[in-house]
Amino acid sequence: MKAMVQSHLNRFTLTHISLGRVGRIRRIGLLASGLLMGAASLSANAGSLISSTEYLDYQLPEKIQKMCTERDNCPEIEIKYLKTNHGWIDKTVNARIDNLVVNSKPTESAPIKTKSSQEDVTAAVNDFATSQFQDMPEEVSWAYSLMVTPDYLGHVNNFELFEINSYVFTGGAHGMPYSEYLTFDLTTKKQVTLDDMLIKGKKPRFEALAHDAYKAWVKTVADDVSSYEKSWPFTLSDNVTLTETGMNIRYQHYSIGPYAYGMPVLSIPYSQLDKIIKPHFIPK
Repeated sequence: MKAMVQSHLNRFTLTHISLGRVGRIRRIGLLASGLLMGAASLSANAGSLISSTEYLDYQLPEKIQKMCTERDNCPEIEIKYLKTNHGWIDKTVNARIDNLVVNSKPTESAPIKTKSSQEDVTAAVNDFATSQFQDMPEEVSWAYSLMVTPDYLGHVNNFELFEINSYVFTGGAHGMPYSEYLTFDLTTKKQVTLDDMLIKGKKPRFEALAHDAYKAWVKTVADDVSSYEKSWPFTLSDNVTLTETGMNIRYQHYSIGPYAYGMPVLSIPYSQLDKIIKPHFIPK
């Protein structure tokens, strides 16, 4: 069955963040009096997956809470975890969320090599909140922001599709968004990577198609592809997901373009992927 997959093009551009920040991020100062409780309303699809999110149970250290309340600039923290009716999916997604919280410089689709404990996560958030008052002059009124949240995108055949988005702001002209896709095979109960999707020996051909998609995208933002590519050369990202019409490849800020261009998504239609990706990844 075909998925109805939501489009998430350039979700966290600077404009989006500046307009949506207040509504999307909760002040820790308001949350310090109690637990962060889940969750968003449940959503179900034809594949019977039920998805919701729940907030990290966290309170600011008492000293930081007192200081930021007096200054009215408590750090803005929003960390959500996935909660579905498939515990094995939750385990993988939430382990990745923990990694993103603990590691301040995520890389595209970085594998989970070690597990971060709840103590590691709490310590990382405490350090993030504390650093605001170590790094900033006392008279500064704005606050640091940290957001990590999972989103359910839909399904293609037996594959359930998710996205993790994060956003960190520690001053300057803008914050740093980050986004990565995760694909899960309900048949094997395993996470699926780009290499799993490709037929053996077809990665060079897939890379060539991605390069063509890159050139088509460049034409929407620049007059001369050759000149643009000298400054922002093409690289193949393994941050991919399935859609109803083809495969999307997500790039982070600064990967193939300046910050103002957001997080580009290159699309390759299934009509070009015949005999390049395995047949069961193409919608029936």
